[in-house]
Amino acid sequence: MKLGEPTIDQLRVFLAVAEQGSFGGAARQTGKAVSAVSYAIAQIEAQLGVTLFEREGSRKPVLTDAGKGLLVEARNVADEVDALLAKTRSLHSGLESDVSLVVDVMVPGEVTAAVLREFRTMFPTVFLRLHVEALGAVAACVLSGDAKLAIAGPVIGDHDELERQAIGQVELVPVAAPGHPLTDPEIAPGESRRHLQLVLTDRSPLTEGREFSVLSPESWRLADLGAKHSLLKEGIGWGNMPRHAVLDDLSSGALVELDLPERPGGFYPLSAMWRRDARPGPATSWLIDAMRERLGAF
Repeated sequence: MKLGEPTIDQLRVFLAVAEQGSFGGAARQTGKAVSAVSYAIAQIEAQLGVTLFEREGSRKPVLTDAGKGLLVEARNVADEVDALLAKTRSLHSGLESDVSLVVDVMVPGEVTAAVLREFRTMFPTVFLRLHVEALGAVAACVLSGDAKLAIAGPVIGDHDELERQAIGQVELVPVAAPGHPLTDPEIAPGESRRHLQLVLTDRSPLTEGREFSVLSPESWRLADLGAKHSLLKEGIGWGNMPRHAVLDDLSSGALVELDLPERPGGFYPLSAMWRRDARPGPATSWLIDAMRERLGAF
């Protein structure tokens, strides 16, 4: 038996009858005459070679087993078409079809999560890709075309192909586990250089040769902020961490904020970055504003 191909309009009628429980209700929902609804159901049953509704002995159409089995697929097809039309309308209005975002590991996870949750509600038709990188690797993603927007820290060089907009900063604090020699309240200048320092690093040339508050000649370079955090809590070395990442540890005593004469902490500036030849669309611009607002309130 050769099967026919139901139209999307016929599938919508099928769904309306199943949802409303009557041809009359489906007619009101779809704005069609009852006769047109009945004809559409007859057509789709003929094309598929199955009976979708039992009509005998009941004033209300009841789904058959075949009808129940095809209902989910029909709804999926209708949803996909709705998504296609919604995205097409968005494109006509100038909205991006997709946004690729790369976020510096220093950005508080709560900020990123809150912004992206709201983004998915605000722009359901925009496909979002997310990367999380460290230091210069963030901006490198934009320069290479792997991301359209970066929430990045400082980079080396002018990079005229990049537009930058300051959106906030993260406080860095030097910490170590309790009992570390540098937790002594009377630390002499230069003492920090005698102890292992854990340093966040990356392999990007955009931060090559740039040292962010590195004092000790003995240092371990890590590209993973989580690994650095774990080593610090184990009493291995000292290092700067974003205050938000160690707030609970400082409260519980798992880590101690160091009072070093060199004051190696400070603030890590964050900027939104994008290529000048790829100006932000509405969804990308919303991300920039939302990140700035959330960082300002954090």
